[in-house]
Amino acid sequence: MADLKVGVIGTGFIGPAHVEALRRLGLEVVALAGPRRAVVAEKARAMHIEKHYTTAEALIADPEVDVVHITSPNHAHYPQAKAALLAGKHVVCEKPLALSSAESSELVQLATAQKRVTAVNFNIRFYPLSHQARHLVQSGALGEVYIVQGSYLQDWLLLPSDWNWRLEPQFSGEMRAVADIGSHWLDLTTFITGLQVEAVLADFATFLKTHQKPTQPVEAFTSQRQTTAEYVEQPIHTEDYATVMLRYNNGARGVMTVAQVCAGRKNRLFYEIDGARSALVWNGERPNELWINHRDRPNELLLKDPALLAPEARQFASYPGGHNEGFPDTFKQLYRAIYRYLEAGDYNQPPDFPTFEDGHRSLRVGEAIFRSAQVGGWIKVNE
Repeated sequence: MADLKVGVIGTGFIGPAHVEALRRLGLEVVALAGPRRAVVAEKARAMHIEKHYTTAEALIADPEVDVVHITSPNHAHYPQAKAALLAGKHVVCEKPLALSSAESSELVQLATAQKRVTAVNFNIRFYPLSHQARHLVQSGALGEVYIVQGSYLQDWLLLPSDWNWRLEPQFSGEMRAVADIGSHWLDLTTFITGLQVEAVLADFATFLKTHQKPTQPVEAFTSQRQTTAEYVEQPIHTEDYATVMLRYNNGARGVMTVAQVCAGRKNRLFYEIDGARSALVWNGERPNELWINHRDRPNELLLKDPALLAPEARQFASYPGGHNEGFPDTFKQLYRAIYRYLEAGDYNQPPDFPTFEDGHRSLRVGEAIFRSAQVGGWIKVNE
């Protein structure tokens, strides 16, 4: 694992999170890329990365880089992933993998042709209790799954003065809340249940018709505000809110609500999975607690403790009971799985992490959701 050298494209909120997690595993990050010369130079200096580039192409061409991590805005994922694969690099890409399923399908085929390992950064799977929940469902402890319900709520775009590139469709794509956080909810619940979404019925709303776009760049999830002399009014065309009804391939039903205008909700992914015998409840703002609910006996609250987890969940818990693990740890555990697979070298084995195939399926569901919101009716995912 230590022999693989990594390059990271992107200097915003998530890029440094990748760097930190990789270093916790003993991996060497040798290069950083970002479009603004002063910013990438300062971030490289602050993170003690020797080389920095102002283009993704330059980083991809660096012969020292074996694996490329892509954390740039959404519109850049497809061309950068394609270029990295053609250059013979392994690729870890933030979601969404591309802006269309046509693009993601091409990336899946290219990765197969190039015999390269690929992954999509659906890191929420890698809370230890996410794997424990999967074990409980897959072992039959819940019985047949009837209902999958929940939400992913944030407040970081609640105010007209809040700004991020995700508000601009040319950078983020046609959807915002669904693509940004709904994709995580859908991937996580799909991973846990093993069920596939077959059809969707979506309702979108944009409550803030304009935002104040600053004349200078600001970083996501900061409290930066600007004066009236520092912004222009920007019309908003993507959704602040979405509720999506879901039909699954086993006949189960579901509903997901996502929004980025919910005051006080900083990063709350919540799900409830209701089965014929029991149910599971998890709140991402309390990620070390899993409710296991019953009808005929007291409900249980499982606190994250490796001694109490199934083996497939225990491997992703680094600390003993009473020592909480959180958001940064999910990146570390995801990359542990990816680089363990790379080190083993047998790419015919099924990977135990989300791949470009998962990213492609996510986009197909997302496109059905977008079409449903446009026409106001049920859309099959395969249409």
